[in-house]
Amino acid sequence: MTQEIVESQGSPSDVVRYALKQEGVTVDQLEKLLVIEERYKAGLAKQPFHKAVAEFKKNPPRITKDKQNKQYNSMYTTLGNLVNTVNPELSKQGLSASWEIKQNGTIEVTCVLTHSMGHSERTSASAPADVSGSKNAIQQIKSTITYLKAVTFESITGLASTDANYDDDGNAAGTVYIDEKEIGQIVDMILDKEVNEDKFCEYMKI
Repeated sequence: MTQEIVESQGSPSDVVRYALKQEGVTVDQLEKLLVIEERYKAGLAKQPFHKAVAEFKKNPPRITKDKQNKQYNSMYTTLGNLVNTVNPELSKQGLSASWEIKQNGTIEVTCVLTHSMGHSERTSASAPADVSGSKNAIQQIKSTITYLKAVTFESITGLASTDANYDDDGNAAGTVYIDEKEIGQIVDMILDKEVNEDKFCEYMKI
Protein backbone atom coordinates (compact mmCIF):
# COMPACT_ATOMS: atom_id res chain seq x y z
CA MET A 1 0.00 0.00 0.00
CA THR A 2 2.78 2.44 0.98
CA GLN A 3 4.72 1.73 -2.23
CA GLU A 4 1.60 2.22 -4.33
CA ILE A 5 0.93 5.62 -2.74
CA VAL A 6 4.53 6.75 -3.28
CA GLU A 7 4.52 5.71 -6.94
CA SER A 8 1.21 7.42 -7.64
CA GLN A 9 2.17 10.86 -6.27
CA GLY A 10 4.91 13.49 -6.64
CA SER A 11 7.16 14.66 -3.80
CA PRO A 12 7.07 12.93 -0.39
CA SER A 13 5.12 15.90 0.99
CA ASP A 14 2.49 15.35 -1.68
CA VAL A 15 2.45 11.67 -0.79
CA VAL A 16 1.78 12.39 2.89
CA ARG A 17 -1.03 14.82 2.07
CA TYR A 18 -2.56 12.29 -0.31
CA ALA A 19 -2.31 9.48 2.24
CA LEU A 20 -4.09 11.54 4.90
CA LYS A 21 -7.09 11.80 2.60
CA GLN A 22 -7.28 8.05 1.93
CA GLU A 23 -9.24 5.47 3.86
CA GLY A 24 -7.48 2.41 5.16
CA VAL A 25 -4.04 3.97 5.63
CA THR A 26 -2.59 2.58 8.83
CA VAL A 27 -0.51 4.45 11.41
CA ASP A 28 2.50 2.27 10.53
CA GLN A 29 2.21 3.20 6.85
CA LEU A 30 1.84 6.88 7.69
CA GLU A 31 4.93 6.76 9.91
CA LYS A 32 6.94 5.23 7.07
CA LEU A 33 5.77 7.99 4.73
CA LEU A 34 6.75 10.64 7.27
CA VAL A 35 10.25 9.11 7.53
CA ILE A 36 10.55 9.24 3.73
CA GLU A 37 9.42 12.88 3.75
CA GLU A 38 11.94 13.78 6.44
CA ARG A 39 14.82 12.16 4.54
CA TYR A 40 13.73 13.89 1.34
CA LYS A 41 13.72 17.32 2.99
CA ALA A 42 17.10 16.63 4.63
CA GLY A 43 18.54 15.77 1.22
CA LEU A 44 17.19 18.97 -0.29
CA ALA A 45 18.69 21.04 2.54
CA LYS A 46 22.19 19.69 1.85
CA GLN A 47 22.39 21.33 -1.57
CA PRO A 48 22.12 24.98 -0.42
CA PHE A 49 24.41 24.20 2.54
CA HIS A 50 27.25 23.00 0.32
CA LYS A 51 26.66 25.84 -2.12
CA ALA A 52 26.87 28.36 0.73
CA VAL A 53 30.11 26.83 2.02
CA ALA A 54 31.60 26.94 -1.49
CA GLU A 55 30.64 30.62 -1.86
CA PHE A 56 32.14 31.38 1.56
CA LYS A 57 35.45 29.78 0.59
CA LYS A 58 35.72 31.72 -2.67
CA ASN A 59 36.80 34.77 -0.71
CA PRO A 60 37.57 33.65 2.86
CA PRO A 61 38.31 36.26 5.54
CA ARG A 62 41.90 36.89 6.57
CA ILE A 63 42.50 35.82 10.16
CA THR A 64 45.23 37.69 12.00
CA LYS A 65 47.25 36.62 15.01
CA ASP A 66 46.31 39.33 17.46
CA LYS A 67 47.88 38.37 20.78
CA GLN A 68 51.32 37.41 22.03
CA ASN A 69 52.10 34.33 24.09
CA LYS A 70 54.77 35.74 26.39
CA GLN A 71 55.84 32.29 27.59
CA TYR A 72 56.81 31.16 24.07
CA ASN A 73 57.30 34.63 22.54
CA SER A 74 54.91 33.82 19.69
CA MET A 75 51.73 35.30 18.30
CA TYR A 76 48.39 33.51 18.25
CA THR A 77 44.77 34.17 17.30
CA THR A 78 42.34 34.72 20.15
CA LEU A 79 38.96 33.02 19.97
CA GLY A 80 37.21 36.40 20.00
CA ASN A 81 39.22 37.67 17.05
CA LEU A 82 38.69 34.43 15.14
CA VAL A 83 34.92 34.36 15.63
CA ASN A 84 34.37 38.09 15.14
CA THR A 85 36.34 37.99 11.89
CA VAL A 86 34.67 34.93 10.40
CA ASN A 87 31.05 35.16 11.60
CA PRO A 88 30.03 38.17 9.46
CA GLU A 89 31.25 36.36 6.33
CA LEU A 90 29.45 33.15 7.31
CA SER A 91 26.26 35.13 7.88
CA LYS A 92 26.38 36.53 4.34
CA GLN A 93 25.94 32.97 3.09
CA GLY A 94 23.21 32.04 5.56
CA LEU A 95 25.62 30.07 7.74
CA SER A 96 26.13 30.19 11.50
CA ALA A 97 28.32 28.31 13.96
CA SER A 98 27.64 27.14 17.51
CA TRP A 99 29.26 24.78 20.02
CA GLU A 100 28.17 21.83 22.11
CA ILE A 101 30.24 20.97 25.18
CA LYS A 102 30.47 17.66 27.06
CA GLN A 103 32.62 16.77 30.03
CA ASN A 104 33.18 13.22 31.22
CA GLY A 105 36.76 12.86 32.37
CA THR A 106 37.91 14.67 29.24
CA ILE A 107 36.39 17.79 27.72
CA GLU A 108 34.73 17.42 24.32
CA VAL A 109 33.73 20.39 22.19
CA THR A 110 31.68 20.06 19.00
CA CYS A 111 31.35 22.92 16.53
CA VAL A 112 28.12 22.85 14.53
CA LEU A 113 27.89 24.73 11.25
CA THR A 114 24.25 25.30 10.27
CA HIS A 115 22.63 26.73 7.16
CA SER A 116 19.41 28.74 7.24
CA MET A 117 17.70 25.98 5.23
CA GLY A 118 18.25 23.59 8.15
CA HIS A 119 21.17 21.33 7.20
CA SER A 120 24.10 21.24 9.61
CA GLU A 121 27.46 19.50 9.87
CA ARG A 122 29.72 19.13 12.87
CA THR A 123 33.25 18.37 13.97
CA SER A 124 34.50 17.44 17.45
CA ALA A 125 37.73 17.53 19.43
CA SER A 126 38.54 16.50 22.99
CA ALA A 127 41.32 17.08 25.51
CA PRO A 128 41.93 16.98 29.28
CA ALA A 129 41.76 20.10 31.43
CA ASP A 130 44.73 22.45 30.92
CA VAL A 131 46.79 22.12 34.10
CA SER A 132 49.69 24.25 32.90
CA GLY A 133 50.66 27.34 34.86
CA SER A 134 48.88 28.30 38.09
CA LYS A 135 45.28 27.97 36.93
CA ASN A 136 42.54 26.95 39.35
CA ALA A 137 40.17 24.10 38.45
CA ILE A 138 37.63 26.30 36.65
CA GLN A 139 40.33 28.14 34.72
CA GLN A 140 41.82 24.81 33.62
CA ILE A 141 38.48 23.75 32.14
CA LYS A 142 37.84 27.14 30.55
CA SER A 143 41.28 27.16 28.96
CA THR A 144 40.70 23.78 27.31
CA ILE A 145 37.20 24.74 26.15
CA THR A 146 38.50 27.97 24.61
CA TYR A 147 41.27 26.10 22.78
CA LEU A 148 38.92 23.38 21.52
CA LYS A 149 36.38 25.96 20.37
CA ALA A 150 39.05 27.59 18.22
CA VAL A 151 40.31 24.26 16.88
CA THR A 152 36.86 22.99 15.89
CA PHE A 153 35.78 26.36 14.48
CA GLU A 154 38.83 26.53 12.23
CA SER A 155 38.35 22.92 11.22
CA ILE A 156 34.72 23.13 10.18
CA THR A 157 35.18 26.42 8.32
CA GLY A 158 38.41 25.24 6.70
CA LEU A 159 40.31 28.32 7.86
CA ALA A 160 43.49 29.00 9.80
CA SER A 161 45.42 32.07 10.84
CA THR A 162 48.75 32.77 9.15
CA ASP A 163 52.12 33.82 10.50
CA ALA A 164 53.48 37.37 10.44
CA ASN A 165 50.16 38.95 9.52
CA TYR A 166 49.27 40.77 12.70
CA ASP A 167 49.23 44.53 13.20
CA ASP A 168 52.46 45.52 14.95
CA ASP A 169 52.18 49.30 14.38
CA GLY A 170 54.77 49.15 11.61
CA ASN A 171 57.51 47.62 13.76
CA ALA A 172 58.14 44.88 11.19
CA ALA A 173 58.30 47.24 8.20
CA GLY A 174 61.33 46.42 6.06
CA THR A 175 61.80 43.01 7.70
CA VAL A 176 63.26 40.40 5.36
CA TYR A 177 62.37 36.71 5.76
CA ILE A 178 64.63 33.91 4.57
CA ASP A 179 63.79 30.33 3.63
CA GLU A 180 65.20 27.02 4.91
CA LYS A 181 67.80 26.81 2.12
CA GLU A 182 69.19 30.25 2.94
CA ILE A 183 69.30 29.37 6.64
CA GLY A 184 71.37 26.29 5.79
CA GLN A 185 73.81 28.40 3.73
CA ILE A 186 74.26 30.86 6.60
CA VAL A 187 74.87 28.07 9.10
CA ASP A 188 77.46 26.52 6.75
CA MET A 189 79.31 29.85 6.52
CA ILE A 190 79.25 30.26 10.30
CA LEU A 191 80.73 26.81 10.78
CA ASP A 192 83.29 27.31 8.01
CA LYS A 193 84.55 30.59 9.47
CA GLU A 194 84.29 29.31 13.06
CA VAL A 195 82.13 32.29 13.96
CA ASN A 196 80.31 32.45 17.31
CA GLU A 197 76.70 31.85 16.29
CA ASP A 198 75.12 33.78 19.18
CA LYS A 199 77.28 36.85 18.58
CA PHE A 200 76.62 36.67 14.86
CA CYS A 201 72.84 36.60 15.38
CA GLU A 202 73.05 39.42 17.90
CA TYR A 203 75.10 41.56 15.51
CA MET A 204 72.76 40.86 12.60
CA LYS A 205 69.70 41.40 14.84
CA ILE A 206 68.18 38.04 13.91
